[in-house]
Amino acid sequence: MQTTWILLLASLGLSTLAGTEKGLEFPRYDGKDRVLDINEKNYRKALKKYDMLCLFYHAPPPTAKELQKQLQMTELVLELAAQVLEEKDIGFGIVDSQKDAKVAKKLGLHEEGSIYVFKEDRVIEFDGLLAADTLVEFLLDLMEDPVEIIDNAQELRAFDRMEEDIKLIGFFKSHDSEHYLAFQEAAEQFQPFIKFFATFEKSVAKELTLKMNEVDFYEPFMEEPVTISDKPHSEEELVAFIAEHRRPTLRKLRAEDMFETWEDDLNGIHIVAFAEEEDPDGFEFLEILKEVARDNTHNPDLR
Repeated sequence: MQTTWILLLASLGLSTLAGTEKGLEFPRYDGKDRVLDINEKNYRKALKKYDMLCLFYHAPPPTAKELQKQLQMTELVLELAAQVLEEKDIGFGIVDSQKDAKVAKKLGLHEEGSIYVFKEDRVIEFDGLLAADTLVEFLLDLMEDPVEIIDNAQELRAFDRMEEDIKLIGFFKSHDSEHYLAFQEAAEQFQPFIKFFATFEKSVAKELTLKMNEVDFYEPFMEEPVTISDKPHSEEELVAFIAEHRRPTLRKLRAEDMFETWEDDLNGIHIVAFAEEEDPDGFEFLEILKEVARDNTHNPDLR
């Protein structure tokens, strides 16, 4: 019997979807061309030159004026992002699926209209809203360390307040611990979509009731974590666990990964709830959603 997939999503305000969320302030585009036209002659040089290379893979330029304008707007988004991040070691380019088909095949580009980010030996597909501020924040998150260290009670309180994200935290002996290094390697595979934290402090671990080399997995909006069994864990074991459990019962619809949300089984069901967090009725509605999600988080028909 086929399992029905049901996913609850909460949007805590519509400003994110409209791309007007307060955050980075952007200058006007200065007219300087920074985005590369990637081809067989320059793609290797571009990969070596930058710590990260952000490529937009597109269909051949359309003949319809409306579609031409849409492509031009996408290129403008890339140019503006490149301008803002000019001091960072991030390159930007475009790849034509017809003219540069050989390059696309070598790079593993397959979905027209998508943005791919090359970082070391990883290729990360950007599944967010195609807006300059959203793309820039996504890339800046990718530049951060994959694991954030929690050293004290103040940082622990900030960790506790992060209820909207999938997050993991582990307790390890030191930065040089083989088990921490495995945790770090796993974190790199899911950055920036899943938040990884670690502590080396016994006092912090005690508050979290974590034992040495133990890792807790937090689903969004759930009050209690799931302790990953059979510690210590290899990188492969952590990756397998996260891959199996990364579809939460309830999630917030966010600009940076809003299209990734819809990549479930096409025969599944998504329940989308819109509410304003600051409104008393909206807040109460969200609390009801959280209760329903917590009561049904172990329901195999609700993922």
